[in-house]
Amino acid sequence: MKIIIETPPQDAEDEIIIRCHELDEEVMSLIYALKQGRTRITAYSGKTILQLSPKDIYYFESVDNKVFAYCEKEVYEVKEKLYEIETIYSKTDFQRISKSVIVNISRIESVAPTLGARLEANLQNGERVIISRQYVPNLKKKLGIAER
Repeated sequence: MKIIIETPPQDAEDEIIIRCHELDEEVMSLIYALKQGRTRITAYSGKTILQLSPKDIYYFESVDNKVFAYCEKEVYEVKEKLYEIETIYSKTDFQRISKSVIVNISRIESVAPTLGARLEANLQNGERVIISRQYVPNLKKKLGIAER
């Protein structure tokens, strides 16, 4: 694959042109990643309303019918349901790892096995999240980890 980067004239709008023989899964993932970069998710901290970039979110967790977005050091409430977040970000780096957690796989530092065929993911901010065994195969596939 050849990548060309050009600087447009001052008065021209930025644009991305994709030329491909086949619109395969790799190209579609690239398109979704580009779209995700410009999207924002509305989050709440007390009376403050913020717009978070998905790349800054380490994981989403559902607790007592509320959904929270965990960033490097902060936690925010979001109004979307976990299944809605899973649908919106299905073609991106977000992956469901349990009934109550969706993790940003680009924020995973390492993964280690635990009891009961589960995995534990260590995130870049030092937090750890458990990957339920029923979600392990999908996560391994998304991470490109071969089954033994």
